[in-house]
Amino acid sequence: MTSKLNHDTIGGTACIITGGLLNDIHAKTAHGLIRQSDRFKIVGIIDHVSAGKDAGEVLDGRHRNIPVVAKLDELIQSSGKKPEYAIIGMATKGGVLPKELYPLVKHALEIGINLVNGLHQTIGDIQEFASIAHESSARIIDVRKPKGFNDLHFWTGKIKEVKAIKLGVLGTDCALGKRTTTKFLVNDLNSAGINTHMIYTGQTGWLQGTKYGFIFDATPNDFISGELEHAVYQCWVEENPNVIVMEGQSSLRNPSGPCGSEYIISGELDGVVLQHAPARQYFNGLESYGKPIPPVKDEIELIRQLGAPTICITLNTEDLTDTEAIAAKKRIEDECGIPVVLPLEEGMGACMEIVKTMVQDIKIENWS
Repeated sequence: MTSKLNHDTIGGTACIITGGLLNDIHAKTAHGLIRQSDRFKIVGIIDHVSAGKDAGEVLDGRHRNIPVVAKLDELIQSSGKKPEYAIIGMATKGGVLPKELYPLVKHALEIGINLVNGLHQTIGDIQEFASIAHESSARIIDVRKPKGFNDLHFWTGKIKEVKAIKLGVLGTDCALGKRTTTKFLVNDLNSAGINTHMIYTGQTGWLQGTKYGFIFDATPNDFISGELEHAVYQCWVEENPNVIVMEGQSSLRNPSGPCGSEYIISGELDGVVLQHAPARQYFNGLESYGKPIPPVKDEIELIRQLGAPTICITLNTEDLTDTEAIAAKKRIEDECGIPVVLPLEEGMGACMEIVKTMVQDIKIENWS
């Protein structure tokens, strides 16, 4: 049977299916859950390529006591119990479940493990899976299944009532780590005593347990601005935060899915954190298209014209040595005149300090 998304009733122990892609950018959903998950306790990864290793060590060299095994039964045998959920944690071309994973998914459902699917293809609509789930009473949760019409929201202008500082973590390309940077910033600000909440806009944010948000690429275009506004407003009313940080998607000028102006204009951002990968020349997956990623300085100017200042730049250091990463940081700081940080290597540092100053300035303004 297929279950609707529900923040409060879905959660528990889970394994992640990565189809041999754990050590690849296409498993970024799995990567996010390995780093942090408040909804699921990740007990193992099913990945035949990286089997025998620790998932954290595969991801970033940090042991996290999450075993990688080749088969589901191996995980169940070693732990002594089956996980409550199996999560499909990688992206595929066209968002379709590969045929070679059908036996594994069927087996999980047959033994009563609930399936959580982050792919575009809705597994609950495939009869052979739906029938097995019905027989075993397992649930199929298709995270990207669109909301019903009556659950969608138009933009109304109530964003004006939100007094929290509203930030967006945008990027110069897709698959840069915008969600990870958002989580780092939110975690650091909360640790510093600043009440901060994240707005998720992708399936991984929901899977990690973030309370407020919507799935951007499962929402009809006419409702994108309204869903964003509704999530921010709901967070403001229920949590009274100092800061709300919105997770960005794709990039302003990625031809396969331009995105970002909605955040700045409809979400009335007070500032942008801009994520960039200096080693990338062309948009991810569109190298043959031959259109270069615009310079960071040009993106900052475009963001300014749309209505928001860029308060700092965060770098994805893929394909760079440590020396090259430090050199890129200095070069971009000199070119753009704003702080540049390396989230994975250094933490949010100077970026967090800027936000803390923004919070203090708002308090002073409100008290005066």
